[in-house]
This record gives sequence, C-alpha cells and structure tokens, in this order.
Amino acid sequence: MEPKLVLLVFTLISATATCEYIRPPPRKTLHFPWDSKSSSHPQQVHISLAGDKNMRVSWVSNEKSSQSMVEYGTSPGRYSNRSQGESTSYSYLFYSSGKIHHTVIGPLEDNTVYYYRCGGEGPEYKLKTPPAEFPVMFAVAGDLGQTGWTKTTLDHIDRCKYDVHLLPGDLSYADYVQHRWDTFAELVEPLASTRPWMVTQGNHEKESILFFKDGFQSYNSRWKMPFEESGSSSNLYYSFEVAGAHIIMLGSYTDYDEHSDQYNWLKADVAKVDRKKTPWLLVLFHVPWYNSNEAHQGEGDRMMAAMETLLHAASVDIVLAGHVHAYERTERVNNGKLDPCGAVHITIGDGGKQRRFS
Repeated sequence: MEPKLVLLVFTLISATATCEYIRPPPRKTLHFPWDSKSSSHPQQVHISLAGDKNMRVSWVSNEKSSQSMVEYGTSPGRYSNRSQGESTSYSYLFYSSGKIHHTVIGPLEDNTVYYYRCGGEGPEYKLKTPPAEFPVMFAVAGDLGQTGWTKTTLDHIDRCKYDVHLLPGDLSYADYVQHRWDTFAELVEPLASTRPWMVTQGNHEKESILFFKDGFQSYNSRWKMPFEESGSSSNLYYSFEVAGAHIIMLGSYTDYDEHSDQYNWLKADVAKVDRKKTPWLLVLFHVPWYNSNEAHQGEGDRMMAAMETLLHAASVDIVLAGHVHAYERTERVNNGKLDPCGAVHITIGDGGKQRRFS
C-alpha cells in the first residue's frame, strides 16, 4: 500500500455538479488598527522547519534591546530549554522595520506539543511538531494577501488538523507598502505560530527598485527558510523533509538556467533523495508550467524548459504552483504530453487576493 500523504488544497471554488460554476465576487482588503501591545512584546510570530528535528521561531519586536532568545518546554509555563538566535532589520524608503528575530530551537521530539516564549517576556505560544511517519497532512494555499477571502481561507485551514502549511508564493501583497508585511504577519500569526509555514517567493515579493533596491529584501529578512540547512546559497530555494516526504521549494524569480546556482543546487538535491526513506517527492514554485487559464500564459515556459527534465528524471510526484488565481489539476504529464512517469501539476493560487488576475 502506498504511504499516506494528504494534501489539503485550499481554493475558493464551491459549486455543485448540476450548476455552472460562478466565480465569487472580490472581497474588500482587510484594515488593521495599529497594535497597542507593549513594544517589547513579540509580534508577528511564525515558525518554520529548520533541519532535522529543529524549528525556527521568527518574530518582530520594536524594542531594540530585546533578546533573540526562545525558552521552551513540553509543559505550560515550564521552560526546560533555551536557545539564542540572531536578529536583523532593514530600511525601505521611509520605512524602518522592527527588530526581526530568528531563533532555532531543538532537537525536538516528533509529533509533540511544545510551549514557548520569545524574548524572555510576553505571551506563551504553543506549537506542534510534525510526525516522523505516515500519515502526514499538508495544507496548501497560495496567493493569500489580506482580504475577506484570505480570512475565510485561514478559517478553513484552522479547522483542519494539518501538520505543515505549504505556500507557493505571494504572501502579503505588500507591493512596496512595507507596513503591510507587518499586518500580514499579524493576520496569520494564530496559525503560523502553531504549525510550521514553509513558503517560497512570488512576483509580489520582489519589491525591487531599479538602480536603488535589490529584490526580496523584505521577504528574505522576515521569512527565513532552511536554505542553509539544505545546502542552498539562497533563501529563494531550498528543500526539507517531513515524515516520508521530500519537499523542494524553487524560485520562479531567480536564475534557473543550466548554468545557475539554483539549477546546480536542484540537480544535487534530487540526487541525494532516498526514495526508500521519503517515497513522496513534491516540488513547489510560484508560476505554473501547465496552465489553461487565460491569465499568465507562457510565463513558466522558460523555467519548465530548463528544469522539467531534472524533475522527470527524479520521478517527482506532485508539482504545486500559484500565481493564477484559480484551481487546476493535470494528469501525470511531461514535456507537454501525458506520461505515466510524469508529475501531477496542481495550480492553487486562489487563497484570498482581491484582484482576479495578478
């Protein structure tokens, strides 16, 4: 029997078999009041996997003297362990971020609840580590943004007993308005502080300004993923393992041709995959390679031409993408044709953004 891997693919589609589907109307952008919490208290807390049996806790504080320290244990209010991490900050035009902390905790037991506190003060948080064996459940939702549909999607995810959230790009839709990175992280904190969120970048994470600002500064500062732990030189692509699944997160907006660092890293990463240990192999990136929607036609063609052969040779099972604000699933395909050894491609870019196509 094939090991059980469950993907909870969240889309806004709801229709009956007898009625023609009518797309729901857009919902308004959410508005957030300025946070009145003490500036020394942790804000925007989220967690991510950081190598074997480790978790990275990330948060923001407005107090420059606050520590990048996490206390944690398996009982409420009793912290038998302590880890010290690192911090960073950035400026973007007239915006200055708070102090952004990243602290790795572990080693942690599998499938276990831990209680933790950030910076030595503030509220207690609770997280659950993923299981070491099947079954394992992933929640997948792309292109979240900060609209009423985002809130609906998050409410659905919150009702599911998932182990890890996978997000194939386009997180906050800050689009140069930096405080919207803060409001997005506050919006997702109730979920992202309790289960690991593993993300990759989309076009709305670029935020580059010609001759003035390189791209992805905000994204890389706030959402640090386990790229170093997986042998990558860039936070824009990396891999990790959960139970019996090896998951590869690729970058649609960084170099991917056969001479690029990303291509060479991918080639080395898939060569190391042990399918006896991780029989499932999943790949995520933002721009879909197979797309019958009228939006974003052909945008993934060059990346597909460069990398699909590698994925096919590695026998990738499922490829998940976003970008197109709709849902679509293919048969097993390769090189534009049905192939029993190809991957199933799923587009899931309808997590909550207001505009239909972007």
